[in-house]
Amino acid sequence: MAGLFDQQADLYLDARPTYPFQWYSMLAARTLHHSLAWDVGTGNGQAAIGVAEHYEQVIGTDVSEAQLQHAIPHPKVKYLYTPLSISDEELLSSIGGENSVDLITVAQAVHWLDLPKFYSLVTRLLRKPGGIVAIWCYNDIAVSPTFDPVMKRFHDTTLPYWNPNIQYVFDGYKTLPFPFESVGLGSEGQPLALDIPKKLSFEGFLRMLRSWSAVVTAKNQGVDLLSENVVKELKSAWGRSNLVRSIAYKAFMLAGKVKL
Repeated sequence: MAGLFDQQADLYLDARPTYPFQWYSMLAARTLHHSLAWDVGTGNGQAAIGVAEHYEQVIGTDVSEAQLQHAIPHPKVKYLYTPLSISDEELLSSIGGENSVDLITVAQAVHWLDLPKFYSLVTRLLRKPGGIVAIWCYNDIAVSPTFDPVMKRFHDTTLPYWNPNIQYVFDGYKTLPFPFESVGLGSEGQPLALDIPKKLSFEGFLRMLRSWSAVVTAKNQGVDLLSENVVKELKSAWGRSNLVRSIAYKAFMLAGKVKL
């Protein structure tokens, strides 16, 4: 998937929602120590710099070099390119070694990972006791009663072009394996529902749609899902061209610690 996300790297930086700072506070409150955090699939580093407000050092890793080129600099964040060819032992040592990490975060990315391999690394890396892993994602956007049905029709046109793993997102992570002990922020089969508020212009919204992997995949196959007519219909439902709306991304979280 790295190549696919390389193509949309420039769209991610300003199109994606910003995760509320309260999320990082509630995660930090559940770890005993605040020395080291690992942000997996860090992309432009949005979650990593949020985590950095509570931890001495954050390591943000990604399989996409292009994404990392857009990463937001921060004095407490170190970005690492981790190609798919990297071995578990190499990755383990580059993060900090066994029993070293206080918080592991995965924002909008765990469904792309080799879950058994990733969960094995989590189990080895997390500090015991006191370390936790938290994953979150969003799968819907609430704008207005007028806009939402139009958006639903557009979303339906994207379905053939998503990677099968996206089903975990469509299910709100309710079907995602998560073999960790609950810390009160969602558990396997019972994710915690959260909203991400954001003020957004139509142009910003359109950039977000263009960053979808399904839209990029379709375009690579010669199908323009955001044709002029589709954009015109979405824009009409949005309202005035300069209208900035208060919207909500519908998100969900799973968090846990290693079962001892």
